[in-house]
Amino acid sequence: MIDFQPNRARGLAPTLVEQLVAAILRAIEEQTLRPGMSLPSVRDFARQYGVSTFTVASAYSRLVSLGWLAARPGAGYRVAHPDAPARRGEPLSWEPPRLNAGWLLSDIFADHSIPIKSGCGWLPGEWLNEEGLHVALRHMGRVPAMRIANYGHPYGYAPLRETIAASLSAQGMEVDVSQVLLTQGVTHGLDMVIRTLLRPGDTVVVEQPAYANLLQMLRLAGLRVVPVPRTVEGLDCDALERVAAQHRPSALFINTALQNPSGASISMANAFRILQVAERHGLWVIEDDISRELAPGVTPILAALDGGRRVVYLGGYSKVISPSVRVGYVVAHRDLTRDIARTKMAVGLTSPEIMERIVHQVIREGRYRAHIARTRERLAEAHAGVARLMGEHGFEIYGRPQGGLFLWAKVAGSWRERGANGLAELALKDGIWLAPGSYFEADEADTPWVRFNVAYSEAPALWRFMRNAGAA
Repeated sequence: MIDFQPNRARGLAPTLVEQLVAAILRAIEEQTLRPGMSLPSVRDFARQYGVSTFTVASAYSRLVSLGWLAARPGAGYRVAHPDAPARRGEPLSWEPPRLNAGWLLSDIFADHSIPIKSGCGWLPGEWLNEEGLHVALRHMGRVPAMRIANYGHPYGYAPLRETIAASLSAQGMEVDVSQVLLTQGVTHGLDMVIRTLLRPGDTVVVEQPAYANLLQMLRLAGLRVVPVPRTVEGLDCDALERVAAQHRPSALFINTALQNPSGASISMANAFRILQVAERHGLWVIEDDISRELAPGVTPILAALDGGRRVVYLGGYSKVISPSVRVGYVVAHRDLTRDIARTKMAVGLTSPEIMERIVHQVIREGRYRAHIARTRERLAEAHAGVARLMGEHGFEIYGRPQGGLFLWAKVAGSWRERGANGLAELALKDGIWLAPGSYFEADEADTPWVRFNVAYSEAPALWRFMRNAGAA
């Protein structure tokens, strides 16, 4: 009935979801599937064609939103009748969006049209812990509605907070559950910390390059941002000392393990120097550690070395469970945690306990550690493949982390002088999303550096574009 032969070649576009959407649309256009006809259930389709139920459910949902399918509880999915909402045309037809900060920070998450997502910041859907999520969702279906009908606790779901405290204690942090506050992801946690600790006009230090969303949040908060260069070993602490003495900043923001965008992790010696400078100059240290579980080796935790005095620690689960499961956490001195909780309640009330319960269930379900190990293996393989392609094409790689999502590389050819912004604009016309270095610069300067997500960067079309564009 449906001519669907999944192409699983890693890094190639379109994705399995997009392939399935196109196959069902062909069947509708050719009238193999007619209005009112039912489609196989998600589970039956997945079993018949050898794909995941996540893939099938995502494709069906997309077709429902476009008006091609109709869904009824208990009746499954059917081809929509002619009197259904107007169809929106071929969903895979594509025009490149305009590359700017607004698209990066908002539209990017709604734009599924770009075939090659080399610039994105998440794992492919096929890499996610599908079985763990399904088990957790089935478990949630058995929880009495009255338990989850009300606002949750201001600090978040207690069993998950206890699990986080125990996990961090096993890594050398002395953490009590009263120090753990759950948030809607690490980015939300950063916002709460900024609102609590800082005031417009304060000076803060960031890494150069730095997490793009953090830079936008700091600007929105009216803060003065001073960059300090990031090295393969960590922060340039001599520069940090000079900046701290000259500008008297209130806080330092840093990624410790698998920094976004460089992929580098700090050394133990660098960690001690950072804390010494912070102590001398009275700096708060805001440690964003979202990617630690993907790190292949041991990386120091500033909060563990600090003993909970001036380091505010943030982590979360979007990188390893699912980007749509927006659960993160902040760990700080209990008095500061209480203040951050008040900020959280003032601007958004409690975080969604349903999501927090799902994350807790995924962690305790039993396959979580195996999923993390397998994801590390797949990322290591992708790192090796992309680094090889970069070497063949004359790219300069900043460090070789061999783990995590990102490789930070300088393009070749004339683009080294021209900067990568123009290259990214050109790439969009070929359906390729690049993340140029200007996204990650405090002054938004155009640079020849580009952040590559290794899980999406082995597509032959990407490297064919680089050759044709003179960047290789």
